[in-house]
Amino acid sequence: MLTIKEQPPSAQQYCDLRIVAGLSAKSLQAALIGLPNSLYAVCIYDGQQLIAMGRVVGDGACNFEVVDIAVDPHYQGQGLGKQIMTYIDRYLTKAVLAGSYVSMIADNPEFYQKLGYRLVAPASQGMTKKFIPRA
Repeated sequence: MLTIKEQPPSAQQYCDLRIVAGLSAKSLQAALIGLPNSLYAVCIYDGQQLIAMGRVVGDGACNFEVVDIAVDPHYQGQGLGKQIMTYIDRYLTKAVLAGSYVSMIADNPEFYQKLGYRLVAPASQGMTKKFIPRA
């Protein structure tokens, strides 16, 4: 039986699902610090097993970023990613203010475009910078 919880997963489950779903690895230390700072999180479980998740991070007013959208490959094709995004969009609809900016880095932009998100290029470009991890 699948259950939905509007809270972050455990740090270990989060790290494990990121790997299973093909996302980049995160350290357990980073997850332990970062997950409690989520503005919003939604998870889908099959029994006790985390099979899908998504989060919103940011300052809660000016900037919101949709992150960590992941579905276990054994459960893909069942609409779970869309279900996660429905919960996230519901949260954002209540949370955003005039001038709020909602962003994401999308590995699969076509999926998100079907849900109303749009590419911002060429007006804007996503950027990143590598830093040396602290000990």
